[in-house]
Amino acid sequence: MSDPPVVVAGASMAGLRAAEQLRAAGWRGPVVLVGDEPHMPYNRPPLSKEALAGRASFASLAFRPRASVSDVRWRLGTRVTGADLDRRTVELDGGEEVAYGGLVVATGMRPRRLRCPGPVRGRHLVRTLADARGLRVALARPGARVVVAGAGFIGCEVAATALALGAARVTVVDPLPLPMVGPLGDLLARALLDRHERRGVRFALGTQVTGFRGEDRVTGVVLADGGTVPADVVVESVGSVANTEWLAGNGLDLTDGVLTDEHLRVGGRPDVVAVGDVARFPNARYDDVARRVEHWSIPTDTAKHAARVLAAHLTGTDAGLAPFGPLPTFWSDQHDFRLQSFGAPALGRDDVRVLDGHPDGDVLAGYHRGGRLVGVVGLGGRTAAAAAARHRAELLAQAVPGAVPPQRAAPGAAPTEEQR
Repeated sequence: MSDPPVVVAGASMAGLRAAEQLRAAGWRGPVVLVGDEPHMPYNRPPLSKEALAGRASFASLAFRPRASVSDVRWRLGTRVTGADLDRRTVELDGGEEVAYGGLVVATGMRPRRLRCPGPVRGRHLVRTLADARGLRVALARPGARVVVAGAGFIGCEVAATALALGAARVTVVDPLPLPMVGPLGDLLARALLDRHERRGVRFALGTQVTGFRGEDRVTGVVLADGGTVPADVVVESVGSVANTEWLAGNGLDLTDGVLTDEHLRVGGRPDVVAVGDVARFPNARYDDVARRVEHWSIPTDTAKHAARVLAAHLTGTDAGLAPFGPLPTFWSDQHDFRLQSFGAPALGRDDVRVLDGHPDGDVLAGYHRGGRLVGVVGLGGRTAAAAAARHRAELLAQAVPGAVPPQRAAPGAAPTEEQR
């Protein structure tokens, strides 16, 4: 009888990378990858930018799996609905039970919905291929009036894309006083607001959506301050909810994603790990506080570490790994400028310093905690992005407790495939 498989619950980027890294770590046993979408894993960030704008086809977003996972069994269009970690089984929709030898939690997030009175038609999300295709059709309507609820990454990107597609009016609504102020802090958030407004995006900040006008479909958005904004298209970008309900009843901390230890193990179990933005883990590079990180680099970083940990357990070997300490990376293309970040700027919002340039133009900001540089963000054109990249090596060179010092990259050098 063959060994029970490693079940990877979630078939997005994190799940695919976990399967690939299990093979790279030496696991030769069976792997089953379960995903609720009917598609093979694909790249999500372009959904609110290039693909939505028509500059990239939806088909081009699919990842090309490595040859090492050609024998992986794919269960697409199938949802994981439950798990019994003591019995080492997961349940799929329809009631099928699958035994596992190892489990990778990679079920990710889903968009939070607005719970407001009013019609549903005309309201959109941006998370899946189907979401983006539907929104693309809606934005193709000449002279569309667009309201974006939420001024975070996706909200700001969609606002910029909608304007570029010819929307007559684009309004972003958010209860916070500035767009993307959470990850950026006041200095760059104000600079971001100025750039959007100069390009024609309107903002209703310090208020929130409380209802929708219209009979059959949305014609307007009602705000908490009493105002109403006309709308033909509404995009809801008000945060995410972790897909962890299927893990309930196993004594796990699921208050914000699934809590892991410093090696991405779940609930003290050596046979269960979590990867991607559903994982809430301590980052040894900064401190022992567990946090979720929804950046593009995290699926690959978590998959590599978790796969080594899980493969070592399954094969009875010693992984010999230091505590997990990735360098988070994100970028966001909006209008004709880019936000490029390395590190954890949100941890240093109380001490933000301009390292290069000026907020009115290309600017590089450094984020410090206890006098130590913990993150950088470049805002502007290629000059700002290159300035941020030059500090990446400095951030990587900072000691991570128990880790071997990283090899220093050349200033401005692009990350290698291994670093990605």
